[in-house]
Amino acid sequence: MGGRFEHVFVSESPARRAAILHADLDAFYASVEQRDDPRLRGHPVAVGGGVVLACSYEAKRRGVKTAMSGRQARALCPDLVEVRPRFDAYVEASRAVFDLFHATTPQVQGVSIDEAFLDVAGLHRIDVPPVEIAARLRRQVRDEVGLPITVGVARTPFLAKVASRVGKPDGLVHVPPDREDAFLHPLPLELLWGVGEVTAAKLHGYGLRTAGDVAMLPESVLVGALGPAAGRHLHAVVHGRTPSRVETGRRRGSIGAQRALGRGPHDPAFVHAALLGLVDRVARRMRTAHRTARTVVLRLRFEDYTRATRSRSFRHATSSGTDLAAAAVALLDSVAPLIRERGLTLVGVALTNLESDDVVQPQLALDGPDLGALDTTLDSLADRFGKRSVTRASLLRTGDGIAVPLLPD
Repeated sequence: MGGRFEHVFVSESPARRAAILHADLDAFYASVEQRDDPRLRGHPVAVGGGVVLACSYEAKRRGVKTAMSGRQARALCPDLVEVRPRFDAYVEASRAVFDLFHATTPQVQGVSIDEAFLDVAGLHRIDVPPVEIAARLRRQVRDEVGLPITVGVARTPFLAKVASRVGKPDGLVHVPPDREDAFLHPLPLELLWGVGEVTAAKLHGYGLRTAGDVAMLPESVLVGALGPAAGRHLHAVVHGRTPSRVETGRRRGSIGAQRALGRGPHDPAFVHAALLGLVDRVARRMRTAHRTARTVVLRLRFEDYTRATRSRSFRHATSSGTDLAAAAVALLDSVAPLIRERGLTLVGVALTNLESDDVVQPQLALDGPDLGALDTTLDSLADRFGKRSVTRASLLRTGDGIAVPLLPD
């Protein structure tokens, strides 16, 4: 698992040091499987059960993608090796890697179980330069945990994230402050963190292909094309004006889950049941974290790989599973014609605008019985007997999908 490359542009000015690391494990689930089973090394591997949760780079080079159905993946890659997920192994590997992160610096911002930002600016008097810290961290993860990891080093988290994308797989990319434009401007728009498929397609329609193309435009033009928020954000991104601090100790801003459905058509009753299972899952996680939510967001992916989101907000934050489920189902029903037209391959739900449950505005149960005690009882059963001890009857045949491990709140 030796490093693929380590790319350093030029030396940097000490006054504006690139000291933010973005460390991202490569094809994490698949890499753990290849680490633990030598027979899988060098072969295309997909982790999942009917739907691809993760795949090795050997599989990616053959066109296999995350959330693709197993049938599609095998059609693209007949010699694909499919393995069932082992989440306990992935959690153990993640903890071992995060122990190395925290041993490197106390300033660690976890993004997911396989990636984090590290701020090493405070180590400049007692340790080696940041790029050497990054190289050492990669060696430690490889030698002590047995996994490949890519690290981007830059002045801001945004640039560090983009650098790690460029460096994948198993690489190190260092972007000094005086070379940021030289690094960023030739890159395709799709490599910019936060530029999704829809935004990229819209920009392509204007003949814009790279970050440098966008950097030549006034902010007003981008605002006109993308709207005020997206236009101003993208203008700031291509000119290097993004926040330079790593945020530690900040609680999760949203809690979500998604379920890949594979290619349809799917019975609407099955999709409704899958969505309700997701709502149950995220609502339980939210209550465990002593949070409430004001907004429910529905996320969809269609057979043409385009995506759509819909949201609904409450006047007051709530933790009621019944209210959250009703809002999610109403959102799903509102896009039924779109689903019939374009086909659905993934459904997800997120709870946002989270607040503490220390102070909750109580609601009078004017439309029916107060079901708050039901949530409490179901949560207690899940804690005592396991998350699958109680499930909806509509999910008995299909199950509630695979719950991937997440960082703690």
